[in-house]
Amino acid sequence: MVLTAVRRVGRNVVVVLLVTLGSVALLSLAPGSTAAVILGENATPEAVAALNHKLGVDRPLWEQYLSWLGHALTGDLGTSPVTNQPVTDAVLARLPVTLELAVLSLLISVVVAVVLAVVSATWQDTVVDRAVTALSSVLLSVPAFIAGPLLVYFLALQLHWFPVSGWSRIEADGLGANLSSAIMPSLAIALIEIAAFHRILRSDLISTLGEDFVGAARAKGMSRMYVMFRHALRPSSFSLITLAGINLGRLIGGTVVVETLFSLPGLGQFIVTSITARDVVTVQGIVVFIVVVYVVINMLVDLSYNWLDPRVRKVAAA
Repeated sequence: MVLTAVRRVGRNVVVVLLVTLGSVALLSLAPGSTAAVILGENATPEAVAALNHKLGVDRPLWEQYLSWLGHALTGDLGTSPVTNQPVTDAVLARLPVTLELAVLSLLISVVVAVVLAVVSATWQDTVVDRAVTALSSVLLSVPAFIAGPLLVYFLALQLHWFPVSGWSRIEADGLGANLSSAIMPSLAIALIEIAAFHRILRSDLISTLGEDFVGAARAKGMSRMYVMFRHALRPSSFSLITLAGINLGRLIGGTVVVETLFSLPGLGQFIVTSITARDVVTVQGIVVFIVVVYVVINMLVDLSYNWLDPRVRKVAAA
C-alpha cells in the first residue's frame, strides 16, 4: 500500500516537472522577447539585449529552468517582469473566479447528468430513453464557444435574466449578484459535460441493473426507484467520478474561451495575456499551479473508490 502510494507520488512529480519544462520550451520557440514587450516597439536592439540579460532570459533554457525550479521548490514562483507582481499573489487573486466557474459547471453537469441517466436506465430502450439520448447527442455537439453566444442571446439579451458579461464578487456585490454573473458562463461549459456524463453513467447503470444483487433486491419487493438509488447508483459511479475528477482539473485550466467571451478576470484570461506578453515566469507559475491541482484531484478520485463500492474494500483487504 505504501509502495503504491510512493510510486504514484513519484509519477505525479515527474508529470509536474515535464509539463512545466514543456511550457518553458514552447514559449522559447515563439518570436519576440519579454524585453521587447516591456520596452515597446521603439526600443533599440541594444536596450532589448541589455534588459534580456538583466532578466536572465538570454541564458540557456536548462539554466533558466533549474533556477526557476530551485525557487519554486521553496514556494516562490517568482515575480513577473512585466507587471512586477509576485506570481503567487496574481494567481491567488484570480483563482476564485476560475475555481467557481469550474466547480459550478461541474455541479450543474453532474446533477443534470445523473437525473438524465437514471431516467434513461429506468426506461431503457423506450421512447423516453431515445429522447434523452438524442438530447445528449445535441449537447455533445455544442462546444462552449457556440453555447456561450447562444446563451447570451437568449438568456441575457432576450429574457434579461443574467448580465451579458462581467464578474461580480461575493464580498463586494453579494451572493446573488455573484451567481447571476457566474451561472451563464458555467452553463456554457456544462452543456457538453452533461452529455458525456450522461452517456457513461447510463451505460454503467444498465450494466449494474443486470447484476445478481440488484435482482435479489427486486425480488424482495423493493421499488424501482429505491433499488436504483440505494443499490445501483453508487457502484455505477466509478467512471462518472473518475471523469468528473479529471474534468475538474481540466476545467480549472480550460476556461480560456469562456472567460474571454464573458470578460471574466480568471486564470484562463490571465494565461492568455501572459503568453501574449511572453511573461515566462507567470506562465510557469500558472501551469505548475494547474498541474498540481489536477494531480491532487486525481489522487482524491482514486481514494473515493473505497467509499463508492464496498467490493473495492473487500478486494483491497484480501
